Amino acid sequence: MGKDFQPRNAKCDFDRETATGKISMAASAHPIATDAGEKILREGGNAIDAAIAIQFGLNVGEPMMTGIGGSGFFMVYHAESKTTKIFDGHTRAPKAAHPELFLDKKGEVIPFKERSTHAIGVGVPGILKAMEAARKEYGTKPLAELIEPAAQAAEKGVEVNWVMEEILNTFDYRLGDHAKELFMPGGKSLKEGDVYQKEHLAKTFRILQRDGIEAFYEGEIGEALISTLKELGGIMEMSDLRDYEITIDQPVWGTYRGYKIASSNMPSAGGTTMLQILKLLEGFDLSKYDAKSWEKYYLFTEAMRIAFSDKIAFSGDPEVGDIPLKGMLNEEYLAERRKLINFDRRNDAVDFGNPWAYTGSKEIKVVRQMFEPERERSETTHFTVMDKWGNIVACTSTVEHPFGSGIMVNDYGFVLNNELTDFDAMPGGLNEIQPGKRPVSCKTPTIIFKDDEPVLTLGSPGGPTIVGSVFQTIVNVLDFGMDLKEAIEEPRIFNSTGPLIGWEAGINMEAKGEMEARGFEFAEKPFPIGNVQAIQVDREKGVLYGAADSSREGKAVGLDE
Repeated sequence: MGKDFQPRNAKCDFDRETATGKISMAASAHPIATDAGEKILREGGNAIDAAIAIQFGLNVGEPMMTGIGGSGFFMVYHAESKTTKIFDGHTRAPKAAHPELFLDKKGEVIPFKERSTHAIGVGVPGILKAMEAARKEYGTKPLAELIEPAAQAAEKGVEVNWVMEEILNTFDYRLGDHAKELFMPGGKSLKEGDVYQKEHLAKTFRILQRDGIEAFYEGEIGEALISTLKELGGIMEMSDLRDYEITIDQPVWGTYRGYKIASSNMPSAGGTTMLQILKLLEGFDLSKYDAKSWEKYYLFTEAMRIAFSDKIAFSGDPEVGDIPLKGMLNEEYLAERRKLINFDRRNDAVDFGNPWAYTGSKEIKVVRQMFEPERERSETTHFTVMDKWGNIVACTSTVEHPFGSGIMVNDYGFVLNNELTDFDAMPGGLNEIQPGKRPVSCKTPTIIFKDDEPVLTLGSPGGPTIVGSVFQTIVNVLDFGMDLKEAIEEPRIFNSTGPLIGWEAGINMEAKGEMEARGFEFAEKPFPIGNVQAIQVDREKGVLYGAADSSREGKAVGLDE
């Protein structure tokens, strides 16, 4: 794994962000979290144990991205049984939620900024129950031991890094009063190098160590959560917490160039959309093109536009609606969709297709939603672990947008998500708000297999851009032959169905000009897209490679014994 590439961020620390190991590996977006996972691995824990410790560590180091007030898709590959499961801790709508929750008295959509920082936007958190279910099935250590590294870090105090400073400078308007007290003492945002104390979060962790997650779903932490929301006009009740249930799902499976791919299944549309993009690209010989060619950017953009048109129209919670999943991944359907790619110019005819024709199910009405740029700017985190037994965890967890709803539970030190805003604001479609329902997500934790053995696992944060970050990293490895870190650092582009292509500094400007000549529009300035954490397995050499993305203060660590 060489250093002969240009990182996507000037703050890249190659030594911290890459690692090799002979028996185990962990990678996350913050050193506190990776160190927590490493400690558990060194003490004999498995990947499931270490991943839980990492999640608690991220609540300390990346509170604006994730935490116990949010949700996550906790994917586990169990080596002994060769099975892959997703412990789906996605948020659910409270019982009092209804399809018109985000419409005002005139029937118009409440602006995103308002509805995403209001107590009505908070969904029932699920990450704790997902991790606990995985621990009970596969883990080897008690929950209290897995929380301990994060609890100690919270008590010690946390140094603000450049990532948090940038997020605070951009999204401080999202913070509620209690969150401002912690992150903006005296009315001024914390800066890089500042150390701030998290005694309230540490107290919460100690309660969870003593009483288990029941303290959250049935006890004092949950009561404080509901009390906080009630003060702010929320609709969640203690019964919503008590009755919350995770699901244990099969991943969505697909193939790409001889590899088998497992990824997140509905209600996360990320896996299906990513697989659609890869299958569209599989019809082209990408090796003919340079990694910075306009042809590559063209194929990537049109494949994203085609897949995201379907994603927006046909994704939903399979517990509630009939999702045309088989049709969306049907080879004949995708071959027909591939014909929209012409290499001449941006195809204005790109829209959602008719996957229902390939499922035998009844076609449903598609309700188009208004485009809201700020809604696209969600944040999340991804981490991954592989242990000496070959078990793998790939988890994408979130509080949704930066600092979630901005609502911090009084005296308990964690912010609450705003994930109900992932539902369609306009009712009538597959993703309309209903009680107990899960909103559509784009989380894409992914494991790739060759000859039924895992060879690569990865994921990313970034709302809809998650899909773009994951598929581009896969293509960089499998089609362009890049090593893992190089594949992550290759500048990315992103487009869903909106008019603008997001892009990162370092893309080929001549190729960008060629794309513009073909009718594509690019955002005025580049910006970071995603934050991939990944582990690659070289079975011939008996080596694991880990890499963290330079767009945050990520860390990878490998163990040789």
